[in-house]
Amino acid sequence: MEEQVAAFIEYLTQTKNYSVHTATAYETDIRDFIKFYENFNGADVSLSDFARADTICFRAWLADRQRRDLAHKSTARALSSLRGFYRFLAKKYNVKNNAIGLISSPKVPRKLSKAIEVSDVENMHEAIKEIDEAEPWIAARDWALVVLIFGCGLRISEALSLKNSDVRGRPDSLRILGKGAKERIVPVLPAVLDAIEKYTRLRPFGAGLNEPLFRSVRGLPMSPRMAEKVVEKLRHYLQLPDYVTPHALRHTFATALLAGGADLRSLQELLGHSSLSTTQLYTKVNMSEIMNIYEHAHPRANLDEGNGEI
Repeated sequence: MEEQVAAFIEYLTQTKNYSVHTATAYETDIRDFIKFYENFNGADVSLSDFARADTICFRAWLADRQRRDLAHKSTARALSSLRGFYRFLAKKYNVKNNAIGLISSPKVPRKLSKAIEVSDVENMHEAIKEIDEAEPWIAARDWALVVLIFGCGLRISEALSLKNSDVRGRPDSLRILGKGAKERIVPVLPAVLDAIEKYTRLRPFGAGLNEPLFRSVRGLPMSPRMAEKVVEKLRHYLQLPDYVTPHALRHTFATALLAGGADLRSLQELLGHSSLSTTQLYTKVNMSEIMNIYEHAHPRANLDEGNGEI
């Protein structure tokens, strides 16, 4: 099966434009099944074995993953990876298996991210200036990064992929290359451009048009971990909850737009979600906030349930 697995990974990276990280995750999942199938079968597996695998085999694999205390989310992803591999085998090697389509994915509870209070985001500005008082350009960089993610709803990777040419001339929108090499246009607020302009004015290096916008202290491209540490530092300094992360900044952007009347399709485009169901999570967050307000503020919310009043 080595040849087929290698061909599949090449297909994911070269044809589907999946990242190396994503392709590696697919390979790990597929090899996990192959290893299990070899033990289950009592011998090395071949293409014909893959075609013959039945629901008993697939369910035994899922049960084995449960015995290994692997998370439901991880197993759901592994099953999705295996289904993708089977689709590839059917197209390229004419290996068909109907049993894989009869297996249901484990139910994965979807956690709702929490939005950050806008006042906390505003406080981050002063905190950054105090933390990085000795290095004004670092303070300007960190605020530009925070306000960019918060103001445009970008992922860390998207913000860090920007080049100087992308923000040249104070554009009113940014062309963002998101997951799966999908491109989208995101409007930019003047406050975001002001922060970026101040940062680039103070930055001691990396002014070339094709160079990365965000730089480390040593002048290297800023890494995602460095960006996470910026928010971690702010979280500890301001004593904010653990859920305050760069992703929470993006989430706050989304919930604010939804609360302001944005429709789901527009929000989906702005966030770069491939599936509307992912964007629909924000409606649940918004409703939970509405119910919280209702329970604490509505004059009829606290009526005694047993007195029969309606």
